This record gives sequence, C-alpha cells and structure tokens, in this order.
Amino acid sequence: MNDIEIDQEWEDVLDFLQQSIGKRPADLNSVLFLIGVQELGRGAMFFTKEQKQDLMHIAICKVLSLSGYYELEGIDQDGWPHWKLTEKLPHVDLLTQEKLLKIHVVNYFKELAGVS
Repeated sequence: MNDIEIDQEWEDVLDFLQQSIGKRPADLNSVLFLIGVQELGRGAMFFTKEQKQDLMHIAICKVLSLSGYYELEGIDQDGWPHWKLTEKLPHVDLLTQEKLLKIHVVNYFKELAGVS
C-alpha cells in the first residue's frame, strides 16, 4: 500500500467515525482511544488519565493482533483485556511507526466495521 492509498483509507476511517459519533477524531491517538473504548465494551464513561493510556494500549494491541503481533491473554477481574506480545515488532522511526499503526487501524475498521 502506498502513502496516497494509506492517506485515502485513513480519511475514509475518519469519515466513518465522524458519521458514527458525530465528531471527527483529531488524530491517531483519538482513534486509538475510541477503539480502546470499543474493545473494553463499557460504552461512554469517565476514564482517568491512566485508564485512557490503558485504553490506547488495548487498541494498539488489538489492531496489531490482526497481523499476529499480539494475542489476547485474557480478561482480568475488572473486565480489562490483557495482551501478550507474540511477534517482535519491527524497529522503525516514529513516522513509519505511525504509518504502521494507521494501516492496522484501517484494517481493523475494514474487518470489524465494514469500512471500505
């Protein structure tokens, strides 16, 4: 997938989210937060700063699990999912890391929400 295709598909995801929640996410972190909330499955509620970071971690693990980097280890007594690293992530610069995450977020929405 080239950069133009990635950018277009990323815009499609942002458009989908804007239609779904009524507000366009500002950036990748906002989208990861929304995925984390979705994966936690508790709906809209107040989250502490630490919980927001945990939600973003859940999202990263979930989207990267689609390529086999993470595997769901289980759900704790509070209902929070825990993931384990199953394949070492490539060592890349920040821009490439962001691109990798965007590709996986796009794939997440294609597979789980039917975004095309």
